Amino acid sequence: MPAVATQIFRQAMAAHQAGNLVEAESLYRRVLDVDAQQYPALIMLGILYAERGSYVDAERVLREATRLNSNDPRGHFSYGNVLLGLERFDEAFTAFGKALTLNPALAEAHLNRGNILMSRKSFEQAIACFDAAIGVNPNYAEAHCNRGHALEEVKRFDEALVSCDAALALNPQNGEFHASRANILHRLGRDDEALSELSTALLLQPGNAGFHFNRGNILFERKRFAEASEAYAKALSLEPELQYAECARLHAKMHLCDWSNFAAECAHLISSIGKGIVSNPFALLAVSPSAGVQLQTARLLSEKIYTTTEKPIWQGKRFDHDRIRVAYLSADFAPHAVTTLLAGMFEQHDRARFETFAISFESHDPSEMLARLKTSFDRFIDVEHQSDVEVARLLHTLEIDIAIDLMGFTKGSRTSIFALRPAPIQINYLGYPGTMGADYIDYILADHHVIPDLQRGFYSEKVIYLPETFQGNDSKRRIDNTPISRTDVGLPENAFVFCSFNSSYKITPNCFDIWMRLLHQIEGSVLWLLGGDNSLERNLRKEAKSRGVSPDRILFASRTSYANYLARYRLADVFLDTFPFNAGTTASDALWAGLPLVTCSGETFASRMAGSVLTAAGMPELITQSPADYEFLASKIASDPAVMASFKTKLSSNLAGCALFNTQLFTRRIEEAYAIIFDRHQAGLPPADVDMRQCTS
Repeated sequence: MPAVATQIFRQAMAAHQAGNLVEAESLYRRVLDVDAQQYPALIMLGILYAERGSYVDAERVLREATRLNSNDPRGHFSYGNVLLGLERFDEAFTAFGKALTLNPALAEAHLNRGNILMSRKSFEQAIACFDAAIGVNPNYAEAHCNRGHALEEVKRFDEALVSCDAALALNPQNGEFHASRANILHRLGRDDEALSELSTALLLQPGNAGFHFNRGNILFERKRFAEASEAYAKALSLEPELQYAECARLHAKMHLCDWSNFAAECAHLISSIGKGIVSNPFALLAVSPSAGVQLQTARLLSEKIYTTTEKPIWQGKRFDHDRIRVAYLSADFAPHAVTTLLAGMFEQHDRARFETFAISFESHDPSEMLARLKTSFDRFIDVEHQSDVEVARLLHTLEIDIAIDLMGFTKGSRTSIFALRPAPIQINYLGYPGTMGADYIDYILADHHVIPDLQRGFYSEKVIYLPETFQGNDSKRRIDNTPISRTDVGLPENAFVFCSFNSSYKITPNCFDIWMRLLHQIEGSVLWLLGGDNSLERNLRKEAKSRGVSPDRILFASRTSYANYLARYRLADVFLDTFPFNAGTTASDALWAGLPLVTCSGETFASRMAGSVLTAAGMPELITQSPADYEFLASKIASDPAVMASFKTKLSSNLAGCALFNTQLFTRRIEEAYAIIFDRHQAGLPPADVDMRQCTS
């Protein structure tokens, strides 16, 4: 470098180090005016552009620098950092690799490659990179913390905690490290400690929206909904477009029937989804009556969160077994709504035609249901401590023909397993009543009521239309026959009892308005709901009072055993369904106990479930198509004892022979469906809609 250029370069470096970026840029340019191929000036100018956020200019300059001198690891490392800023991750990964080839002791390059691998969900490879960074620099706190993240993702939680503790030992004032430790403690079930760690993180970084959001998530899982809502609200005040947060806040409020600003918050949430902000599709089921909005929400989540750059694990091989291998994947192989419905079907599968597998995401305490389920499958496999990649590889090793996701977007689901495409045929069924919006889910099990022809376009999956109903049922459900009176459960003996044992987050102001008008119309009547949370009960009684109904007419049932819960339905006169999120298992529960149910069908799967159930029970006259008709029918039943008695009599006579509770028939129907799509796959044909009404007699 000429002496003049050397002097100017020194001045540029001094200005750069002092933070005078405008002056430094001008001086670097003067050096390059003297000699356009001055490598040090090009490198520093590129770094300056990157510091200023001008990544396009930085990329152009650093690309030229690495062309001039391909043997300097610093140049490739700097170029890789700029490519990261441009989100050109594959190229950045290559650039860091070149830097490490020239200098394996670049701990930062190992770290950055590990971070890119994390974004690809290649967690084991990421751990190796973080290990390499720590090998170069044992005091690299960020590498210890990121290693903890990667270990958490592969469910090696105890090791993850050790890594996080190592990061904190090196830098105890780093709020991110405390927040990471909180996440791991939460995964270990140590929520009190996790909340304490988040408190420390927030003391260090009170303006971090993500910390408030994570705190809300833990509080939500602990059913501390009011506190969760406050934490989500704080997160949104700091970062109004934070992914998931707006939806989470509204969902927490809906658990408590806190409807303050409800219409505006629903409208704003739907608008934010239109802008590309990710939300929880399950929470939207009770918010939006639009099938289009629910598809959009699911697609956003599937495309932004459940994506992978890994090659599909299943690569096109068609397996040849004596029996079709079917795997059911769930965290809920325990006393749970889904398994309550399907336990009988699992038991009755034709073992001569099908080899069945339960892939259980969570271990559960011993129970009668768990013991029953463990004997219902050819193999019951606990994968709680296996990573998503490991589970996907297991399914492929087992040569599963059909993998069925019983969870969708519900709590505890592991959608990433399906995103890795471990099986040739993948099905969305029952746990999540809606579309997954994902190209790696081939089919959804439904019927012509829950997905009518006019709504077919709002489902990304091909539809298997079962002939009677989408919902399986267990004919062995036991109802407690111990004598029980209304007085025993706090109900008035001679009042008309409207009942709705749906979850509280399904109750909307529109539903409640109708219910209160019914209480006004039917003198002395009461509304019987599920209780258990003081804030929920207080809010609903307040809402009743604001509508001119005595709060004393809102009564709450306490939690009890399942058999006793079913028995309680016999004390009510009619079940009032919620909309736009209908009863699912609860609808079958009520009908099984002999209680008629009035529903209102909308355009979404979730808003049509009870209608499907009623149709299969031979009671379609209890399905209405508008809120006004719903209110009219409920009022008619409550006003005329003869009408109510006729519905109860018809339901009672239908129970023994209706399709809804014919477990053997349903099992045969679903097995026929599996065989059809399996044969189609074996013939090399792509997934297609299947109408089982045309395939069964």
